[in-house]
Amino acid sequence: MDGSGLPETRSTCPYCGVGCGVLLRPDGQGGLAVRGDPDHPANWGKLCSKGAALGETVGLGERLLAPQIAGQQVTWDHALGQVAARFSKTIAQHGPDSVAFYVSGQLLTEDYYVANKLMKGFIGSANIDTNSRLCMASSVAGHKRAFGTDTVPGTYEDLDEADLVVLVGSNLAWCHPVLYQRLLEARRQRGTRIIVIDPRRTASCDQADLHLALEPGSDVALFNHLLTRIYEGGALDKSYLRHVSGFDDALHAAYADDIAVTGLEPAAVAQFCAEWIRSERVVTVYSQGVNQSTSGSDKVNAILNCHLATGRIGKPGLGPLSVTGQPNAMGGREVGGLANMLACHLDLENADHRAAVRGFWGSGPLPMAPGRKAVDMFRAAEEGRIKALWIIHTNPAVSMPDADRVARAIANCDFTVVSDITASTDTARLADVLLPATAWAEKSGTVTNSDRTISRQRPVLPAPEGPRDDWAILADVGRRMGWAAAFDYTSPAEIFREHAALSAIAGRFGRDFDISGLSDLDDNAYDALPPTRWPVSQTKRGGRFFGDGGFFHRDGKARMLPLRWREPAARTDRRYPFRLNTGRIRDQWHTMTRTALSPRLSAHLAEPFVDLHPEDAARLDVAAADLVTLTSAHGSAILRARITDAQTPGQLFAPMHWTAEYAPKGRVDALVAGATDPVSGQPESKAAVVAAARFDAAWYAFAVSANQLAPRASYWARARTATGWRAELACTAPVANWEAEAREMFDLPDASLQMVEDAARGTARLAFHDGGRLRAALFVAPEPIAVMRAYLTGQIGEPGREVLTGRTAADRPDPGPVICACLNVGLNTILTAIESQGLISVDQIGAALGAGTNCGSCRPEIATLLAARSMREAAE
Repeated sequence: MDGSGLPETRSTCPYCGVGCGVLLRPDGQGGLAVRGDPDHPANWGKLCSKGAALGETVGLGERLLAPQIAGQQVTWDHALGQVAARFSKTIAQHGPDSVAFYVSGQLLTEDYYVANKLMKGFIGSANIDTNSRLCMASSVAGHKRAFGTDTVPGTYEDLDEADLVVLVGSNLAWCHPVLYQRLLEARRQRGTRIIVIDPRRTASCDQADLHLALEPGSDVALFNHLLTRIYEGGALDKSYLRHVSGFDDALHAAYADDIAVTGLEPAAVAQFCAEWIRSERVVTVYSQGVNQSTSGSDKVNAILNCHLATGRIGKPGLGPLSVTGQPNAMGGREVGGLANMLACHLDLENADHRAAVRGFWGSGPLPMAPGRKAVDMFRAAEEGRIKALWIIHTNPAVSMPDADRVARAIANCDFTVVSDITASTDTARLADVLLPATAWAEKSGTVTNSDRTISRQRPVLPAPEGPRDDWAILADVGRRMGWAAAFDYTSPAEIFREHAALSAIAGRFGRDFDISGLSDLDDNAYDALPPTRWPVSQTKRGGRFFGDGGFFHRDGKARMLPLRWREPAARTDRRYPFRLNTGRIRDQWHTMTRTALSPRLSAHLAEPFVDLHPEDAARLDVAAADLVTLTSAHGSAILRARITDAQTPGQLFAPMHWTAEYAPKGRVDALVAGATDPVSGQPESKAAVVAAARFDAAWYAFAVSANQLAPRASYWARARTATGWRAELACTAPVANWEAEAREMFDLPDASLQMVEDAARGTARLAFHDGGRLRAALFVAPEPIAVMRAYLTGQIGEPGREVLTGRTAADRPDPGPVICACLNVGLNTILTAIESQGLISVDQIGAALGAGTNCGSCRPEIATLLAARSMREAAE
């Protein structure tokens, strides 16, 4: 059975906060066919490379299928009994604040709701925080300070109607590709202009009219300057300012800042201000470059100040838009999943709000003060103040700042529980108890995207025997801890109805989050729920907020805040002269637990890297493809050098995805300090300081294998391929016997061997065959390896007689490294088409090869190839 006759199921992509709709059809063999949902308002059928590859990331190969205690399989009854008993004992002996939950935007809203209710309502502690603290907490804080509640004012439709879109600290082209393509469509249709504000030149700059490469952390100074120009240029909306307080103080503070700290050319600043002021319909899109800062909340409010001063908020085509990184970061905020929030956007420190929620839940007293936010939570675990910790669907031993310290804290905590779908994460390996959870495509519930649209996530694959839904695991523990009635849930629909009913209380308090109109959905209506933007109440449904005021402070007014620029917490010095920016790449997601399962996604950038400017590379004596050691006061990493003038001298960029599973020395967050924003508690992940030096290896190697490799080297990075695995290796220690080393690494003690070795030059090439088929190959040299990697990965399982050349035969083309992951189009394929067909535009390449015609996030790279060809022709 191939599954082609089965109906498609509407669901939601589990990656970023865009919240794309997907149509899923089982293939009959445990996999999925995936396409974009043409009727979902977030994406209208579009998918990025990650969404398009979702079908390659399901299956049971990496799954945790039974509970484990101390590495031994146990029954669910035994595991949950142990969890409930240890948490209850810890609370009895040390109080409720001795326990904590660290949860995730990968949870569905129903899961999140039960976790928050259990911790805040019945355990009686606010020690529940989420990995959304690492991406959206500053936006939450900024919204609350300005609006009185965590309200996203606008919608995605504003991108369609804007005259100017400003991307601040947002590489939308790679991190939210579907929204970026929506923006480019608006540009084609109505000439929307684009300005990018980012210390580095990213793929989002490809179509930008202006790029402001400001100094890291100086966003407040730039938007303060804009506020002064708004005032001087007569662009204030004096009528709208009747809905706003604090303007005079905000303006006075803005004049006290010095635009020079941005490092920008005055002409570029003047152009930015002029365009912003004359464009009535302006949308400011911001993301991690704003939020992940010790002044992240102030950056958010500096942006909001400009929109409030001009009344450019809550109307079509204008306003601030925070784009979230997690698929359900918004849902987690709605249920109060952050340590400083109460459910339904109510205030934890408001006695009336606490009493209302307590009465609704029938719980004991709720905590009166915020709990421990993420960074402080793991420090408290390290210091023994948190003695029982439950981590759900996240990998803080990699993703948290000061990651080595966090890993030690988890390992040393008296009792750590991890719920996940796999045991193969850095965090899961540290757990006392592992609980197997159901995965995306097996779960039922809801998620909320960046523009407040609630979408259903529906099961399409049967869950394997063993894993359970997260809400069911949490509820079972709640019952075992003595709260049977409060956690007597039988379905996610029942939990959703309770959540919606609780939101009516928020509505009665005059808050923004009210979905009480959905509280009477029966199971069938819940199953059929279409994408629905909140609020959904008797008084308001969907739409925008604040077009005519109506803010949520007691006086009904917004607040403009007096703000001043502050330097990042860490400063460069002689020991650590480089500023390190961390972030995402196009085809990987967070710590790769899902995307690394896809060979297609791993083919684009297969190992961790660091981008550095040519001037810095020259000073360090680093050439392209050399390895570089980065060192900070907190840790170290070894990364592949990419030399590019997209970086400013003195600044580096490295992606945060790699883990001990795929590249033990590539864990970039081990370099980042745990400095946080004093308001939001969000870590500063964009401005670490590091030293850099070339990694001088005795040898470098490239390997391909049908089996998973087990390298022994100072540095290694492995990735899946369509036929097995590939790996890059380097080491400072020489190897005396390459045959013995390779046989152990590949676990091929008896395979036949072809080998060419030149001991004097330090080179070796080995190929292992079994049954006439290539099983593995290794290429060793004293410098970075130059071979055709895409060709070699495709030789596994083939006769591979010419594999030791490292190159394809002249009559067989090598596609080269993947550029378009959606359609699997390689670099050499594109270059050949450019030369042989005379292609001169990205669109022509798309028409000829398909590259860049799906999510479009590879179009900037294709444009760079065309530009390089033009430069060569001009030089000739």
